[in-house]
Amino acid sequence: MRTRNRVRVGGGRPRLSVFRSLTNIYGQIIDDESGRTLASASSVDKDLRETLQGIRKSDVAAKVGAALAEKAKAAGVTKVVFDRGRYKYHGRVKALADAAREGGLEF
Repeated sequence: MRTRNRVRVGGGRPRLSVFRSLTNIYGQIIDDESGRTLASASSVDKDLRETLQGIRKSDVAAKVGAALAEKAKAAGVTKVVFDRGRYKYHGRVKALADAAREGGLEF
C-alpha cells in the first residue's frame, strides 16, 4: 500500500511500470490521466530479441531499460514515477531502473 500511495501522489508525472515473469521482463510508461501507454519495451520485442540470446537475466533487464529510456525520450518524456509493483527493488528490477536512469529518465 505504501508503494501504491507514493505512485499515486506522483505529481502528474507518467508512471514507469515494471512486470517480470520467470523468463521475461516488461516495462511501460503510462499516462494515468489519459489512460494510455506512452512508451514500452520488453525482452520479447523483435528488435531486442536477437541481441539478448545467451546473456544473464539482469543484463537483459538493463538492455530493456535502456531501450525504454530511448523510446521515452522520443515520446518527449523525461520525468517519471517508478512503479516497481510487488517486486523488491533488487536484481532485474534494479537493473532496469538503473539503465533507464542512465538513458536519461529522472525518477
